[in-house]
Amino acid sequence: MSDHRNVSEHYTHGELLGAIHAGVTALGKTTDSVTVHDLAAVDEFHIGGRQASEDFLGQLNLTTADHVLDIGCGLGGASRFVASQYGSRVTGIDLTAEYIETGKIMCAWVALGDQIALHQGSALSMPFEDGTFDSGFMMHVGMNIEDKAGLCSEVYRVLQAGASFGTYDVMQVGDDELTYPVPWATTSETSAVASPEQYKHALQDAGFTIVAERNRRDFALAFFEQLRAKTAAASGPPPLGLHILMGASAVVKVQNMIENISAGRIAPVELIARKA
Repeated sequence: MSDHRNVSEHYTHGELLGAIHAGVTALGKTTDSVTVHDLAAVDEFHIGGRQASEDFLGQLNLTTADHVLDIGCGLGGASRFVASQYGSRVTGIDLTAEYIETGKIMCAWVALGDQIALHQGSALSMPFEDGTFDSGFMMHVGMNIEDKAGLCSEVYRVLQAGASFGTYDVMQVGDDELTYPVPWATTSETSAVASPEQYKHALQDAGFTIVAERNRRDFALAFFEQLRAKTAAASGPPPLGLHILMGASAVVKVQNMIENISAGRIAPVELIARKA
């Protein structure tokens, strides 16, 4: 069972902006020359990184006219990708204050501060009017939200009629217990992994129609193998990477993630839904 305080504490780094700034410098860049592409290695905190974002978000048919909601936006990496790739206006929301504060500064680095608004808050009670957004998505967020029904109802509320909503989450596909820690939780007490069927029921009960589903297990395992090979070839992690966010336990968290996916306990799954 997860709660707001425990989830926020799990992700809080303490010196995150400084660590990312140091990584940018190690790349040979400055805050004036760093790009959205450069930052993707650290700010797209989900399996598959930028490639996963392209594959997943491409299904939402986003345009320059859209106002898009990024739920559990973290540092705003996916928001920056959407703003730069599709020209959409993006609003993100995340529980962790440090992520939001750091993400705003990173948006300024890449001159997207006027196109992206990041807010600290809960996805279960968003400070937005009904029907505000043309589209919405969340990436690796639901594993920290126990109340899937409440989440889907709140998302439904803030989307316009006909809007698409995409979910790319780690979901339970087997019956065995997970090995912890994993990137989203240190123990089962802060994990809220659910099955695709539970997600679909919550979405449908809220009023959504499911239009697409894709299990990305094979993609995930290939991604982790490529990551392992790159790390080995470089004799260590890159200047910017998710190890900055996960800290000293990064290696064991990733190893456990791979083990859990390989054993058929969990898999990253995409669901695309539409508001009636």
